[in-house]
Amino acid sequence: MGIPVVVNGATGKMGREIIKTIMNAPGLDLFGAVAHNPKWEGQDIGEVIGLGALEIPITKDYEPMMAMLSQERELGVVVDVTHPSAVYGNIRTAIAYGVRPVVGTTGLSINQIKDLTEFADKASTGCIVAPNFCIGVVLMQQAALQASKYFDNVEIIELHHNQKADAPSGTAAQTAQLLAEMGKTYNAQLVAETETIPGARGGLAEENIRIHSVRLPGFVARQEVIFGAAGQIYTIKHEATDRGCYMPGVELCIRKAIALKSLVYGLEKLL
Repeated sequence: MGIPVVVNGATGKMGREIIKTIMNAPGLDLFGAVAHNPKWEGQDIGEVIGLGALEIPITKDYEPMMAMLSQERELGVVVDVTHPSAVYGNIRTAIAYGVRPVVGTTGLSINQIKDLTEFADKASTGCIVAPNFCIGVVLMQQAALQASKYFDNVEIIELHHNQKADAPSGTAAQTAQLLAEMGKTYNAQLVAETETIPGARGGLAEENIRIHSVRLPGFVARQEVIFGAAGQIYTIKHEATDRGCYMPGVELCIRKAIALKSLVYGLEKLL
C-alpha cells in the first residue's frame, strides 16, 4: 500500500488537480476527500471531477476524517488547499491526530507559523507549509536573492485570479521575507511621499519592500520582482499559466512529509 492522502478542499480548482495527480502517482493512495460546501456531501469525488467512480465519498467533516486516517493507516498525509480563515485550525487538528499536513493555503501570520512550528516539534510530526508549490517560483526567488546583492531598490508585483481570498500572496510575502533576510534595508526614501489615494504605493513589507497585488480574471498566478538602479531596470518574472505546474511540487511534498519530524516552511528547503 502507498502513502494514504486526504485532500482538504477537494472540489476546488487546485484540489481537483491534486486528486488527479495522486491517482496517477505510483506509491500514493487517495484515502479521502473533504469539501466544506454541503452540496458535495456524499457524492463520489471521482465522478465529481470527471475520473469516474472511485468509491470515495466526499465529506464535509474534516476532524472525523483525520481521526479515521490516523486509526486505519500509518503515516498519513493531508493536503490542505482550503481558505486562509480555516488553515491554521486545520493544521493543528491534523498534527494532533498524527497526520502530516502539506499546506498550499496561504494567509498564515508569522506568529501562527511560529506556533505551528512549536506544536509540530512537540508532536514530532512532519508538516510542510509551501507558499508556492511551483519549482519555477523557487528559482525566481533564488535569482532575486542574487540580484539583491547588487541592487538597493526593489518592489514586488503579484497578479492572481479574482477568486483568491488573501492579499498579498504568500509567495510575494515570502519573497519579501527572503530579501529582508539578506541583511539590508531597501528603497531609501529620497522625497516625502504622499498617497492621494490610500494604498496607491502598495503594502509595506519587511525592510521597506513594497508589494502590489492585482486581482483580475484571466490570471492564474504571476509575480514580478523589479529591481531599479541608475540607468537600468532588472525584472525577474514567473507566470503560472496552468495549475499543472504546481503538481510536481505537491507530489514531492507528500513524499517528503512522511520522513519529517517538524515543520518545514518553503518548498526550497526540500529541493
